[in-house]
Amino acid sequence: MEDKGKGTDRWTGAVANLTEMASNLESFQKLLLKKAVYVDDETDEFKDSVSPVQKTNIWDLIEPHWAFVLDQRVETLERELDAAITAAAHARSEKRQAEAAQKAAEVHVQEVTRELENTTKVFQLHMDELRAKQEEINKRDKDIKLLEAIIQTLGGKK
Repeated sequence: MEDKGKGTDRWTGAVANLTEMASNLESFQKLLLKKAVYVDDETDEFKDSVSPVQKTNIWDLIEPHWAFVLDQRVETLERELDAAITAAAHARSEKRQAEAAQKAAEVHVQEVTRELENTTKVFQLHMDELRAKQEEINKRDKDIKLLEAIIQTLGGKK
């Protein structure tokens, strides 16, 4: 009867081990799903092509391939990151150039505006001077006509 008790204890221990292994496997599966890295179609096809017999030792088959695929994916992501950093730097440089060009354009607009205002003032001064000259000419013309009338009047009386 002692052997029977030991056998039962062994079965109980084995069942407990299997239950724990199932629990660990389920936890591992959840962890893999949570932390999964999505791989390319080739890797997915490789996983599907493995027969059930081979799946007993699947990790030995997949691990080197996964390591290679993950390394490739990391390198690809690093290249993409480098490209994005370069593009961002280029965009910042273009932005600075555009801002400098905008400032230069604004300065040019201010200069042209000042020049137009100055030209307008000069034009206004010339117009005022021309009006004054025209008034002077009109006054002298009136004076000349008056003198001509006086001369004709004096000349006609002789």
